[in-house]
Amino acid sequence: MNEGTQAIDRVYAGLDWKLDDGILTVTIDRPECLNAIDTRTMNELTHVFARAHRDDAVRVVIVTGRGRAFCAGGDLRPGEATFDAVDQGRADSAADHVETGGPLAMSVFTNHKPFIAAINGPAVGIGLTLTLPMDLRIAVPGAKLAMSFVRRGIVPDACATWFLPRLVGAGTALDWAVSGRTFRSEEAHRAGLVDELCPAEELLERANERAREYLAAAPVAIAATRALVWRMAGAPHPLDAYAVEAPMIFELGARSDAREGVRAFLDKRPPRFTQRVSADMPSNYPWWDRAEALRPEGSLPPFA
Repeated sequence: MNEGTQAIDRVYAGLDWKLDDGILTVTIDRPECLNAIDTRTMNELTHVFARAHRDDAVRVVIVTGRGRAFCAGGDLRPGEATFDAVDQGRADSAADHVETGGPLAMSVFTNHKPFIAAINGPAVGIGLTLTLPMDLRIAVPGAKLAMSFVRRGIVPDACATWFLPRLVGAGTALDWAVSGRTFRSEEAHRAGLVDELCPAEELLERANERAREYLAAAPVAIAATRALVWRMAGAPHPLDAYAVEAPMIFELGARSDAREGVRAFLDKRPPRFTQRVSADMPSNYPWWDRAEALRPEGSLPPFA
């Protein structure tokens, strides 16, 4: 490990990361508290995801937890004033307050890279909501999940009231969010929130298998398609999607990745895509309000 990488590692007190052949594995590394996350760790997650967004060496992101939990939610050890932003010195008024779960969710939602949650144990509160903008959720059987916010006297965070109904429907979202009850990964699988159930000893291997499926696709096409699926879910008319897709297909169809994709198919070999999301996104991307563009503070060194 070079000196620059060591310096980067020291920034992330609550995380560990490994980049291997385009697959970035981010591990929430606070096993002493079942990976419950405080404000610093939440900001670290947002920052590392922003780095992945900008780094062409990263093709897919896997998120998991150290030890027997994925993430037990917010760290409640500060006591009864845990959620009091004024008491905790995080803000003087509602106008000053930035709820850190929102930027974390947006750092996944607006990302150019697909995300896989490898849920290795309990995922509660923010531990569950941070997975909602991700592309796949693979969980161990029997994992305890909960939208526990109402049982702590607050509402869901991390834009969960937008994401959850889109994934499981309003009825199931209301059941889980309004009751705050604990449910198992099997129920989440039946509802469509969890995509696969996988034994703990095979979880990361399976997550990497799914990640390699993304490696076989064109990075620019993945980034654009990911945004289209999420954004068009709320479009009022199918032609809204067509209005964005048609010029994208026209532009991308004339580029090297499209030619390589067809050539590789005809040659019966894996494609070798060369376009980069950092430089080669379609000219009509993003087509939404550019003010939403990911703007993390601080420098973002590449993964070494």
